[in-house]
Amino acid sequence: MADRWAELPDGAPIDALAEMARLTAEIICRAIFGQKLGQERAREIVEGFTDFQHTVSLIDLPSLLGLPDWWPRFRPPGLFRSTRRIQRTLDDIIATYRKRANAEGASFIGQLLEARDEETGEPLSPEAVRNEAIVIFMAGHETTANTLAFAWFLLSQAPDVQARLHAEIDRVLGGRPPTLADVPNLAYTRAIIEETLRLYPPIPILAREAMDDEVIEGQKVPKNSLLMVVPFLLHRKKGLWDKPDHFVPERFLPGGSGAPSKWAYVPFSIGPRILRGPCLRPHRGDHLPRHAGTALHAPA
Repeated sequence: MADRWAELPDGAPIDALAEMARLTAEIICRAIFGQKLGQERAREIVEGFTDFQHTVSLIDLPSLLGLPDWWPRFRPPGLFRSTRRIQRTLDDIIATYRKRANAEGASFIGQLLEARDEETGEPLSPEAVRNEAIVIFMAGHETTANTLAFAWFLLSQAPDVQARLHAEIDRVLGGRPPTLADVPNLAYTRAIIEETLRLYPPIPILAREAMDDEVIEGQKVPKNSLLMVVPFLLHRKKGLWDKPDHFVPERFLPGGSGAPSKWAYVPFSIGPRILRGPCLRPHRGDHLPRHAGTALHAPA
């Protein structure tokens, strides 16, 4: 990608979001299907998911009206076509992988195909393997691309941050390509990403449904209420954050102020699979609030 950009004339515009979407899609495809197969089929996979996202409804009215899950939902015909396209594409890719697995090297699909049920010894069904691939792609493609695009925007507005980023990269890498072992030494680079996630969280709204009647901060929350958490507002709340609307990566460096608590920094919600890096180390107030035991769950 860098080589392709270098061939552009001086001053040529670059669509950062489109380029980052292309980059992250190929990275995820290579991780899921292997280096060669992922590179070959990345465009096909991206087109299928893009078509699906253009047709899927963003609002589930029956759920908002409190109707049960078994209540029929209207779905546009194009949604079924795009779903079948994704399924056919992934089934074909997985079948191709089975034929040339030895040439693909390590991959997520390879691990799934080798996995066995601890009790029965049976492998995963083809549908289960395909669905796992779908979940991984959907969870990591668009959110990562959006975060990188916003990071480039923020860096373009902060030349001092940009200079410090280049200085760290030059010091740690010395002109060579990075490896996984370099990541712990790129503290400022990570801080930039974490501050980008604070200012422009890729998940706009986190919805939770109350499973029981509860009271939160004096507010009655009846059973089946839908609670909406908006990370964009929470991450910019005065009183929680120092200079909440400013781009200050230093806050996420070791020894910096970081997040006032894990409840105040939720770019991807809070749960057992959230990595506790420098931004989420224990801070003042980082304890379970009295009302945090409220029975909540994410709607399907």
